[in-house]
Amino acid sequence: MPIKTKNLLYVLLAALIVGCSSSMDTTKFTPEEHFNYAMRLYNEGDYEPALQEFQNFVLQFSGSAFNDDAQYYLAMTYFQRKQYLLAAYEFSKLIKNISASPFVSDAQFMLAECYYKLSPPYQLDQAYTKKAIEEFQAFIDFFPSNKKVEEADRKIEEMNEKLAEKEYQSAVIYEKMQYEYAAMKYYAMVVDTYHDTQYAPKALYNKIKIEVKKKLNNDALADISLFLNRYPNDTNAKELQGIEVALSDKK
Repeated sequence: MPIKTKNLLYVLLAALIVGCSSSMDTTKFTPEEHFNYAMRLYNEGDYEPALQEFQNFVLQFSGSAFNDDAQYYLAMTYFQRKQYLLAAYEFSKLIKNISASPFVSDAQFMLAECYYKLSPPYQLDQAYTKKAIEEFQAFIDFFPSNKKVEEADRKIEEMNEKLAEKEYQSAVIYEKMQYEYAAMKYYAMVVDTYHDTQYAPKALYNKIKIEVKKKLNNDALADISLFLNRYPNDTNAKELQGIEVALSDKK
């Protein structure tokens, strides 16, 4: 490699290293200037330096009028980086420690959103799903007139469907393995806990069929009555009406 070209590469590399390692001197910034600088980084998508600046701000200016703003956007920066547990922790700090902040309602929604993002497919452990439902419900309870309540309701419904599917599929597996009492237990759980999901009528129908098979006629009749009251337009309603007549005749 020619010496001039080699030297030019060294110069460019040195300039790159200096450029990457240099940062804005914020030591003489007022709280407002420091916050605005951190927000500029955030809005430009420079989340790593923004994170550092928001962290510095909440440590140095805890009594500032911008403290809750910085705390909220510190959490939002973690969220944008998909570090949802860290984001949830920072949102919860704002809710607990700066309860008079106008950011509290948004922080509560975003706290729930963090757990919603962490909610896995139904086959896996659903602890985060349940936590998301809990936090969205808290948002609805505390801020019922907020414009995001409808979205929170929709996401609760979505996650309840996921929880119902998990219990329903467990029941199906038990039934296939001929552990029918265990299957009925799980079907009943779906019916009782997730009665407004698409899996509830399926679970109740399957439970009734097991009860009929095992000649648990009184239980079957009670569940058929429940089914027809709750789901009169279901595709299985007519079949169950016929079973109800047949079982009643045997009494």
